[in-house]
Amino acid sequence: DMKTLLVISWRNIWRHPGRSGVLMAAVVAGLWAGVLTVGAMNGMYQQRLDYVINTEITHAQVHHPEFPAEGDSALFIPDHGDIAGWLDKDPRVRAHTSRTLTDGMLQSPIRTSGVRIRGIDVESETRTTTFHKTLVEGEYLDADTRNAALLGKSLASKHNLDIGNRIVLVFEDTQNELVAAAFHIVGLFRSASENYDSANVFVRQADLARHLADKPVYHEIAMMFYDEKHAPAVAADLNAQFEAVRAQTWYELSPELRTIVNYGGVMSMVITMVIMAALSFGILNTMLMAIFERMREIGMLISIGMRRSRVFMMILLESFILTLTGALAGIALAGASIFYFGKTGINLEMFAEGLAEIGWDPVIYPFLDASGYAAIVGIVVAVAILAAVYPAMKAFRVNPVRAARDKG
Repeated sequence: DMKTLLVISWRNIWRHPGRSGVLMAAVVAGLWAGVLTVGAMNGMYQQRLDYVINTEITHAQVHHPEFPAEGDSALFIPDHGDIAGWLDKDPRVRAHTSRTLTDGMLQSPIRTSGVRIRGIDVESETRTTTFHKTLVEGEYLDADTRNAALLGKSLASKHNLDIGNRIVLVFEDTQNELVAAAFHIVGLFRSASENYDSANVFVRQADLARHLADKPVYHEIAMMFYDEKHAPAVAADLNAQFEAVRAQTWYELSPELRTIVNYGGVMSMVITMVIMAALSFGILNTMLMAIFERMREIGMLISIGMRRSRVFMMILLESFILTLTGALAGIALAGASIFYFGKTGINLEMFAEGLAEIGWDPVIYPFLDASGYAAIVGIVVAVAILAAVYPAMKAFRVNPVRAARDKG
C-alpha cells in the first residue's frame, strides 16, 4: 500500500546520507535565497509604490484634459471652486490639495536648468501628502520669507546654491508671455529619487499664480482617499460630474507604478522558477545515480512480483520526499528571515547612490503574503515531480534478466 511505499522511499533516500544530504542542503539554500529575494523585491516594489503615492502623485488627480501631455500654464482647471467643493463633501475623500504648475528655467550665477515649478498650498499639501517630510535643511514654505522656494539637494549642488541664495525662475504666463521672477531658497529637500530632486522646484502657490495670471489658477488637484480602492470610482464620478476636466487614478497617471503592479509579481515568480529549474538538474542527476546503482535491486523487485507501476511510484516518491523536505526547510528558513528583516530592514547603503538615481530606498523591508508562499510551494511540487519522471521511467523499463546479468 501507499504507507509501505512511503516508508521504503524514505529509507532509500538515507541509504546514501551524504549524497541525499548535499542535495537537500542545495534545495534549502536555493529556496532560502529565492524566497528571500522574492520578499525583498516585494518590499522594494511596495515601498516605491507607497512612497510615490504618499509623497507626490496621491491616489488620483484632476487636470485640464490636455495639461498632462502639453504642460502649458494656460491649460488650467476650469470650475476649480466647484470641484473642490464637491470633494469637500465626498465622504470617501480624506484630503485634497490644489497645485499651480508650469515648466520653466532655473537661472543661477553659474548655470541654467530646465525645471518643473510646483506652486503648492502649504496647509492643504501638508494635510494631503508627506512631501514636507523630505525636507533635510532649512525651513519649509511656511517660512516668513518673500517668494520662498525649496530646491532638491542635488539641484542645489549642481548650481552651487545654499539656503538664503537668490534664484531666478523663467516661465511663460497664461498669455504665453515670458516672465522672470526672483525667489529665495529657504530649504532643501531630498526625496528617494535624485532625478526628481534635480527637476523640481517648489514655491508657494500664491507666489507663482500671481505671475501667471490676474486670478488664481490651478493645474492639478491631488486627492487621497480613506481607502485606495475608492480611486477608480471617485475618478469616474468626477469625470461624469465635470465634463471639462479629466480625473485619473495613480495607476493611469504613472507608467512606472503601473509597471510595478503589472510585472512585479511576474518577475518574482520568474526568479523562483529559474532557481528551481537549476535545482531540478541536481535532483535529476541524484535520482539517476541512485537508479543506476540499484538496477539489480529494482530488477529483483520486479522479478518477485512487484508491479512496475509501484516501482515507478516508489522512485517518484523518493524524489518528491527529498525535494519537498528540503523545500519546506528552505521556505521555513526564508520565512523566519523575511519576518526578521521585515522588522529591521535590509540595509543596502553601499548601493544607496545608485538606488537613489532610480528612486529606490536603500533600506528594504521584505514581505511575502500567504498566496506568495503557496505559489512557491506549488512551483516546488511541480518541479520535483517533473525532475523525477525521467529517473522513474528508467526504473519502470528495467529488464530484470539483464539487470541480474549486468550486476552478476
